[in-house]
Amino acid sequence: MLREVAARLGLETPCSPDDEFTSADGLDFLFSLQLTPEMAEDIAAYERVCFVDAHTGNIPEPVRMIPVESEFQHSPFTHHLTPQSLISMCESVYGHKPEAILLSVRGYAFGFERDLSPATRELVAEAVEMILRWLDIPTGM
Repeated sequence: MLREVAARLGLETPCSPDDEFTSADGLDFLFSLQLTPEMAEDIAAYERVCFVDAHTGNIPEPVRMIPVESEFQHSPFTHHLTPQSLISMCESVYGHKPEAILLSVRGYAFGFERDLSPATRELVAEAVEMILRWLDIPTGM
């Protein structure tokens, strides 16, 4: 999905999520399988942050965008950090809370592949349009 956003903006896209994206006009891209507390410092430097995640169908819409509020959420899992908790850390530790959204896209296959399932791939265009609108970037390019 990040590659599609970058491509729509006319940026070079890496072949693999492990390769770095090209930054342009104040837009940076980061692919990460897991949020970590160390990300709070970097995120606090931005005015706006968009988190993209997959959901398992527990959300009624196949693609949904919601605002991320600053709220530390306790988890019984040691390696589980939510966007809300990360934004809370930005605010508490660095004194800045960027405007943040979570774009959740329906996932259908959660194996060890790096490619999207065909059903999820069909949702990419809608998700990219939502991100570009949120960024105030003209869509339909």
